[in-house]
Amino acid sequence: MLEHALVLDSVGMPICHQQKTHSADWDEVEDFCRSVYMRYRVRPLDRSSRPDATMISAKAGSVTMTRFAYGTGIHLDRFDPDAGNILVLNTLRGALDHQTDGGSVCTGAGESFVVDCSRAEYWLEGDPDHMQLNLTIPHQAMADTAARWFGFVPDDRLWTSRVKIGGPNSAWPALLDYAARALTSEGKVSSDTVLARHIEEMLCVELLRQWASAAGLCLETGARCAAPAYVRLAEEIMEAEAREAPSIGDVAKRVGVSARTLSGGFQKFRGISPRAFLAARRLEGFRQDLETMPEDVTVTTIACDWGFSNFGALAGRYRDRFGETPSRTRYRSSRRVRHH
Repeated sequence: MLEHALVLDSVGMPICHQQKTHSADWDEVEDFCRSVYMRYRVRPLDRSSRPDATMISAKAGSVTMTRFAYGTGIHLDRFDPDAGNILVLNTLRGALDHQTDGGSVCTGAGESFVVDCSRAEYWLEGDPDHMQLNLTIPHQAMADTAARWFGFVPDDRLWTSRVKIGGPNSAWPALLDYAARALTSEGKVSSDTVLARHIEEMLCVELLRQWASAAGLCLETGARCAAPAYVRLAEEIMEAEAREAPSIGDVAKRVGVSARTLSGGFQKFRGISPRAFLAARRLEGFRQDLETMPEDVTVTTIACDWGFSNFGALAGRYRDRFGETPSRTRYRSSRRVRHH
């Protein structure tokens, strides 16, 4: 199903990539891996071997999709937790052996493995024939998705679970196949922001469902049901008034509790602070305006309208959340409007 992902487009034509897609140089391969995954240590199983690497990547919002193989047997470990990334390793052919709590587990063609490298230690070993279609997803993007769809952020019972998911006939590889096909047409990888965000959302939601199921957790009946009325009302206020950025003290007063109680409720039932919840809603509203405001309205004007004054800090937080700068979002949206 995924054999030609990111190699052939949706109608079977070869995709023209702008970057180098193959390498036999360890330094080049390492640079590519640091850019799409994170820092980690790689050791070839045969010390004298050289890579015959496949290196192709595409973006869907904050999700990086990577067709990758070292072309030789390898052992990887010491993944950098400070990068804050989740890895989903989807095997197309060959096999990988992954670290789990009970030792290790193997994934073959059509099988996947998920690990949050910001929360759990991890190593893997790949045979010389391995070929992967991997996803790199910022932990914060997954936490935000959980908050939007399930009403709370799961605790470390989920994030520390290193588990095998999917399978050759499951929904997960079918969704990956759709995502890879939808992102590619006319021999190119799409830069359509709306399409990319659509694919990002589907991948993150389905990954949460698959991951939680494999970890023995139920997101559908999680903290959303247990959250008290004051937490739900505070969320409604902050979503409706995100542009005005109400103070947490004011929101607490309006829902009839102290700021300390409100913060404690959010931490217990949502896994984040009310300030973080509001910040996420503001970034999402800012992004929506970047994508929909008339072309002559500048990024600076939109940022000021949202009350953002430190543009450098805003750009950094925005890039961490959405995988691109505000100006890039604006440019893509403007091009899409012109082409229509």
